[in-house]
Amino acid sequence: MERQRLDKWLWHARVVKARTSAAALVEAGHVRINGVREKAPGHAVKPGDVLTIGLDRSVRILKVVGFAERRGDASAARVLYDDLQGRPE
Repeated sequence: MERQRLDKWLWHARVVKARTSAAALVEAGHVRINGVREKAPGHAVKPGDVLTIGLDRSVRILKVVGFAERRGDASAARVLYDDLQGRPE
């Protein structure tokens, strides 16, 4: 698999709890792909894409590194992306 729907990837990566929530997040304009706002949940993401996701009280910056056929546990989800945000010390 070399591409995956944006809403499906967000759900598999456990950014949101439900796929419908992922679609709503995208449609509301809270997701950017490589700096460009995306409003189509079906937009395909590929490895190397950088997603900027505005959540309730935070912003996450994730680089797509892989895909999953099914939604797994948190450790399986963690290998789907690189977190590009530096953690405060």
